[in-house]
Amino acid sequence: MAVKEVLQYGNKALKRVSRKVEKIDNIILGIIKDLKDTLYNNDGGIGLAAPQIGILKRIIIIDLRREDSRTIVLINPKIIKKIGHEESTEGCLSYPGYEGIVTRPKRVIVTGITPNGEKTEYTANGLLAKAFCHEIDHLDGVLYMDKAKKMYKLNKK
Repeated sequence: MAVKEVLQYGNKALKRVSRKVEKIDNIILGIIKDLKDTLYNNDGGIGLAAPQIGILKRIIIIDLRREDSRTIVLINPKIIKKIGHEESTEGCLSYPGYEGIVTRPKRVIVTGITPNGEKTEYTANGLLAKAFCHEIDHLDGVLYMDKAKKMYKLNKK
């Protein structure tokens, strides 16, 4: 498919609530391919939500880019349980050059549908839990900056 432009902070589409995917067809599979192509074209990003490429559908992709991780694609993801909380630094491809301190759950249980149409559930800790929260927030028009305690401009080297 194609590498899409990542919408930047200030674009009104990033503040809109995404629609539920009713059926998985070639259009949805194409969006997933575009999300993958776009994520892998952006160094440093570990997740992307469809609204970030201008598509208001409830689809996310996460790849922690570690040897022990695999790419997660979820359609209509929902957090069904949050456990604990901790503060950590967070960034976003839609707001490059900045990071913020955000409080997120230590662990989450997330349900959703795979691109094959199968229901699935993840129990996630640490960075993966934060990534799920961050990307699912995008589907609800919430940006990490909305939740950040403090924001920092990164020094370019």
